Amino acid sequence: MPSMLEISPEMIEEQRVYADMGLTDEEYTSVRSILGRRPNYTEIGLFSVMWSEHCSYKNSKPLLKKFPTEGAHVLQGPGEGAGIIDIGDEQAVVFKIESHNHPSAVEPYQGAATGVGGILRDVFSMGARPIALLNSLRFGSLQQPRVKYLFEEVVRGIAGYGNCVGVPTVGGEVQFDDAYNGNPLVNAMCVGLIEHKDIQKGIAAGVGNTVMYVGAKTGRDGIHGATFASEELSEASEEKRPSVQVGDPFMEKLLIEACLDVIQHDALVGIQDMGAAGLTSSASEMASKAGTGMTMNLDLIPQREQNMSAYEMMLSESQERMLLVVEKGREDEIASVFRKYNLEAVAVGEVTDNKRFRLEHHGDVVADVPVDSLAEDAPVYHQPSRIPDYYQSFQRMENYLPSVTDYRETLLDLLKQPTIASKEWVYDQYDSMVQTNTVITPGSDAAVLRVRGTKKALAMTTDCNSRYIYVDPEVGGKIAVAEAARNIVCSGGRPLGITDGLNFGSPENPEIFWQMEKSVEGMSEACRELETPVIGGNVSLYNESFGGKAIYPTPVVGMVGLIDDVEHITTSHAKKAGDLLYVIGESKPEFGGSELQGVLEGGHFGQAPVLDLQTEAIRQKQLLTAIRSGLVESAHDIAEGGLSVALAEMLFHDELGCEVTLSGELVSELFAETQSRFLVTVNPAHQQAFEQAVTDARAIGTVTDDGIYRIRQKEVVLEEKTSVLKEAWKGAIACLVKSKV
Repeated sequence: MPSMLEISPEMIEEQRVYADMGLTDEEYTSVRSILGRRPNYTEIGLFSVMWSEHCSYKNSKPLLKKFPTEGAHVLQGPGEGAGIIDIGDEQAVVFKIESHNHPSAVEPYQGAATGVGGILRDVFSMGARPIALLNSLRFGSLQQPRVKYLFEEVVRGIAGYGNCVGVPTVGGEVQFDDAYNGNPLVNAMCVGLIEHKDIQKGIAAGVGNTVMYVGAKTGRDGIHGATFASEELSEASEEKRPSVQVGDPFMEKLLIEACLDVIQHDALVGIQDMGAAGLTSSASEMASKAGTGMTMNLDLIPQREQNMSAYEMMLSESQERMLLVVEKGREDEIASVFRKYNLEAVAVGEVTDNKRFRLEHHGDVVADVPVDSLAEDAPVYHQPSRIPDYYQSFQRMENYLPSVTDYRETLLDLLKQPTIASKEWVYDQYDSMVQTNTVITPGSDAAVLRVRGTKKALAMTTDCNSRYIYVDPEVGGKIAVAEAARNIVCSGGRPLGITDGLNFGSPENPEIFWQMEKSVEGMSEACRELETPVIGGNVSLYNESFGGKAIYPTPVVGMVGLIDDVEHITTSHAKKAGDLLYVIGESKPEFGGSELQGVLEGGHFGQAPVLDLQTEAIRQKQLLTAIRSGLVESAHDIAEGGLSVALAEMLFHDELGCEVTLSGELVSELFAETQSRFLVTVNPAHQQAFEQAVTDARAIGTVTDDGIYRIRQKEVVLEEKTSVLKEAWKGAIACLVKSKV
């Protein structure tokens, strides 16, 4: 293979070099038509990354338009580094979720670490100080050695970067299923705080203004990372380790402080992270958004390796780099801010008025293309959609009713399931208290951070039950949003909005595209009903392992809520003996996609639980009103494993006991995952007021101080020491990680 400098435009076309970069024949023809000539090697590289799914959303744009993105408090919706929602007092919350799935599959430590670094930059590029990190992770069976290795290294990578950069990792979720054996999912979320006056945009405005490169030097790591993220994993994926970036959290910490300093400077015009597609995306997008052009001299790019080509510099995804546009003549004022932090800050180009993206290297023009052709003109595909055979067979099935004879053993089995079991092994590796704003640490329904200097706090969570979405994507999409909102409400917060991480298989498979379509429709309907607009997110497709086996559809919901007064903060653990236990909502015999079904049958099938969004909205509002009125001691969403698991989790913190009497069909009462339900504890003094405030709450028993988990139906049907249940729940993941199997 000749070197890239020797590959002529004719060779690119004749040898279909563009196909190795991820472009189709039709896309190459479009590029040639746009340019009116054959593209050179650097130019075809620019198009290949900007027209990848990861950067252009060419397969998902038609679906993303279905999301509600506006609301009374939305200050910035999709289209910038992160979304922004007003929280009053001229303050706002900034948040975004991004995936780093493919890099984490081949290089789990750096893949996860740089996922954290990238999402931080998305937030502080908006002018916000990052205050919290969360994540949403999916792995296969921990009994497989490679899955265990990926799990340990991903968690280590998240901890290694987050802990060093000084931003607390406060929450998230981890689920396990064989569907992820060959393709883990690593989604990172960042939340920041900002004053309205400090909000920044990634625009290259003002003809003649200077383009400045700041941060770390450019190397050869991460080249074609965007393209790598837009193709299926295969045996050859191991060879693409150079597509995985290498992170430096200490450099990132300096970059955060320098950027938060420089946003106060009136010479700054625009700022954007060099994320996916590196210099190519940041430069072309900033110019396109401003309706301008840009020229850059690549000889001036700070490089940490010798003899880098224009192609390598433009496609590198080296970490900890930002692109700024500053007022002409004031470059040194900006550079001096970065020099204070020992960071590179170099003028590399200028804003032009011709709407072209022009690159020079060693005195030659190595690329000259219309800037909008990169940032705006990628093809948009309306992929065919087909209802999968499996879904149709699930819908025809009779209602699945599990057979359970030993309730105690079944509960213990559920508590040991890695998806349900304590994630303490994971979050003990994270620093959740740095910055000293964390009020509720990992382990409750949502994390809570106070807004320093005010009475306010922010609740935040990530959620998605992918088994439901596999069984019924539309219903599952609704449930993902509703469950996130329930977790926010249980913490005393009012849901504000969501950021989504849409993780699916290949959109070119009509059955996968149908899953995408229906999930988005379900999520959109729930967002409208629950008044949680979508302010940004990420799409990660082609999550398929060897042989084309797709993951479960996994559209993760990252949600933030506002707690008006820290006095309203509520946790999920029972507080004291004598408090009354209430269930809000009735259980139904719904087990399709449930944890119990997985334990008993080794898979998931049938119909997902029904979700009535109006009922959901009413119950959330009533419970939140009761919490704000001081009527609730603790609140917990009833989710995986049903009431039996939620009740056990509520008792574990102080190893309290319970005396509960149930009257309905016992398997459903204990293990069904019927939606829109909560478990709460109430001081007896507030019993009457609580029952008036929450219309469909049902008293089921009391919290006790004897440490015994006891459930009756006329006679005792389940009894065990809370400490025994806790031991099974707490030790399950650590045991699986340590095992030699």
